[in-house]
This record gives sequence, C-alpha cells and structure tokens, in this order.
Amino acid sequence: MNTWHLAELNISRLLQPLDHPETADFLEGIAPINELAESAPGFVWRLKDEDGASSSFVNIPGVDDPNVVVNYSIWEDLETLFEFVMKSGHVDFFRRRRDWMEKNVEAATVCWWIPAGTVPSLAEAMDHLESLRQNGPSDDGWPMQERRQPPQATAPPTPTRVIES
Repeated sequence: MNTWHLAELNISRLLQPLDHPETADFLEGIAPINELAESAPGFVWRLKDEDGASSSFVNIPGVDDPNVVVNYSIWEDLETLFEFVMKSGHVDFFRRRRDWMEKNVEAATVCWWIPAGTVPSLAEAMDHLESLRQNGPSDDGWPMQERRQPPQATAPPTPTRVIES
C-alpha cells in the first residue's frame, strides 16, 4: 500500500457566467469527465458539491467570484494523474479550456504529497496553491509538469482528515 498520495488542485476563471450559452459545452462535459476520472486507474477522491456532483460549484475559500471554478482531486501518484489528464478522453476537454476559461496569469494548478487515506480541506489546498504562487515550486506545492517523488524515509505527518469509505 502507498504511504503517500498525490493531491492536485486547479482553479480557473470562466470567460462567461455558468448560465451563459457559451459555457454550455463546459457544463455538459463536467459529469462525463468526472465519471471518467472516477473510473481511471489511480483515482482516489475528488471534491464534490453539496449534491455530490461537480466541484466546479463549491464555495472556494477566499474567492468571492462566481466565475471561478475549482477541481480538487487525489491520485495514487503523479503518473496516474498524468495518464488521466493527458492520455484519456479528458485531453479533448482539456484542449478546449480556452473556449471557456481565461488564460491564467499566475499558477493555477498545484500538486503536493499527502499521507495516503487523508484529504486536506479545500482551504488547505488553496494554501498550497498560494505557496506555489508566492514562493515558486517546493515540496509544499509544484506544477503538475514537474516530477517530484514522494517523501522518503520519513513517516507521513498526522492526517488532517481521513477519507471515509
């Protein structure tokens, strides 16, 4: 069993509000992409809204903009996350992101290692993104394109919240 899992957070701002016709394809694609993620090898967990659907509709700590959407997920490792993002049916959706999302002017995706079986809060995840934005890549958070191995020879820290089955 893995001692560590990979947490991933990405945040974007929609070009148009969620109820705008130009955002319709994005909204229609969310459920199938989430189903694809949940069935992908290495998938562990994803943030969901109050209805158990997309995390795109949750309140984001420190963000007061209804056009900002977030995706927060946990994977067994970077390889399985990368396979899903870049080599599954998700890649077509990903390639269309400029149809719906503003171009990011600062880091919008962050990865970091967590003790297996735990889920940091969304506020904690946002802290990892802010650390990347303020301090650059580190063990506290790095862009998905950067390869970082899980911590070695140390016990994982005490879990903040355990994944419930």
